[in-house]
Amino acid sequence: MHTMNRLAAAIVLAFSSIAVPALAFDAAPVVAAAPVPAPAFDLERDVATALKVFDVPGMAIAIVKDGKVVTARGFGVRKLGEPAAVDAQTVFEVASNSKGFTAAALAMLVDEGKLAWDDPVTKHLPGFQMHDSYVTGAMTIRDLLTHRSGLGLGAGDLLWWPTTTFSTDEIIEKLRYIRPATSFRNSYAYDNLLYIVAGKIIADKAGKSWGEAMHERILAPLGMTGTTTSLAENAGNPDVASAHSKIDGKIAAVKSMPVPNAVGAVGINTNAEDIAKWMMVLLDGGKIAGVQGKDGKEARLFSEKQGREMWTAQTPIKIPEPKPALAATKPNFSAYGLGFQLRDYKGMKVAMHGGALQGFYSRVVMVPEAKLGVAILTNAENGGSMTALQWRILDHYLQAVPSDWLALVAKVEQDQHAEEVKKQGKASSARAAKSQPSLPLAAYDGEYEDAWYGKVVIKPEGKKHILSFTRTPDLTGELEHWQHDTFIVRWKERNFNADAYVTFSLNPDGSIDRVKMAPVSAETDFSYDFQDLSLVPVKPKEAKK
Repeated sequence: MHTMNRLAAAIVLAFSSIAVPALAFDAAPVVAAAPVPAPAFDLERDVATALKVFDVPGMAIAIVKDGKVVTARGFGVRKLGEPAAVDAQTVFEVASNSKGFTAAALAMLVDEGKLAWDDPVTKHLPGFQMHDSYVTGAMTIRDLLTHRSGLGLGAGDLLWWPTTTFSTDEIIEKLRYIRPATSFRNSYAYDNLLYIVAGKIIADKAGKSWGEAMHERILAPLGMTGTTTSLAENAGNPDVASAHSKIDGKIAAVKSMPVPNAVGAVGINTNAEDIAKWMMVLLDGGKIAGVQGKDGKEARLFSEKQGREMWTAQTPIKIPEPKPALAATKPNFSAYGLGFQLRDYKGMKVAMHGGALQGFYSRVVMVPEAKLGVAILTNAENGGSMTALQWRILDHYLQAVPSDWLALVAKVEQDQHAEEVKKQGKASSARAAKSQPSLPLAAYDGEYEDAWYGKVVIKPEGKKHILSFTRTPDLTGELEHWQHDTFIVRWKERNFNADAYVTFSLNPDGSIDRVKMAPVSAETDFSYDFQDLSLVPVKPKEAKK
């Protein structure tokens, strides 16, 4: 989920040209550029180029075609500065690519008659409550998976990202305090919290944890023996990729961030060999190749009917104009199904998803008509490498005229980053650098509380003033005066790339009314949803007389 667009890429707004934040696309009509000639397809050379150009230490790729594994292998290294190579068994975090597993588990429950897609959520989770009482009663199991709840993009993600101390049940309980951004079922806005709710329902039906249910219901039947459902399960396995982020523009190994409270939305860790098995089942409508059920018939994970349902458009997605160089990638339709993003390419339907967590990006792309599946797993936070290889591989197997996607995507990514740097420069030069805070710095210290997140604390440390999120140990940083009553918090974890403005609003008497936050950079991942917080000072309790 993070750097240029971490979680955003995680989710991968793969419908846009590349997995970076939507930085301002030109409003003028786009004239499609002629395809840039490209050399003949060579996976080895193309991946080596991508690793170098996009600064990615390691990558695993799986390609399946016509029911067979064409490629399942690794490239580069597991950890920068160490010789151990990525191989077909190297485990990567795949983040939001876990959503397809959650959708499949629910589909299996539908097949078994244990729930229906259009059952009210409250039928299976009586304590479930949204901010609006009508939405609480009307929301269905289907709504949990289709990003049309009315919640804003990434709403409430600070409850689980970066690693928090909230339990899954606490996160679900706090949904009632998160105000909607739009009306119910009005439009698409990607969220994670409702997939956490879906994961809770799966766990309740199974009578065990979401992870245990995944192992029992999906991973074991498919022979995905190298796949895990938590970082804790990876302990003791030497063949695990390390997370990498950019710090001050330089790639570096960083710690992984466990998020056990967000299973359902994230949680799956897998490798090239295993994800190939997953794609083949999806492409074959739920059939498990070469396996017979107890009745002697072919074994299935889920019915053909439910396979179609997962890949049927549920929520339309607006299609942004790509940069001219990437005009050929613009889809004619874009929608979200159940656990999968849907679009078209070269006249064919594509089911896909992306994933992003600290130090990891992934993408799974399937073309049912061509019986083609491509999975790209990386140990870096760069969507461009995956996007370029995605189009390169698809063009080859769909027998399309090849374009030099590696060069085209790299140029667009560079230009967009330069645009953001320029924007930041303008903001810096326009600020009132000589302005002073309205109050003594000590007056800004204290506890502040948001209705859904809870408490944020500002306290002195020597001459510094430190802001900390009380339930998020890694979200702590120094306040730096920007202008007037606005500060910037510089997080100690510099790889977050998520520094935020902190603006204090004052009452007429000079006391602090509330505090608003907002990311400094458009490249900050949307799961850092600081802008949704409305922090008010916590008034000291009066002593009992």
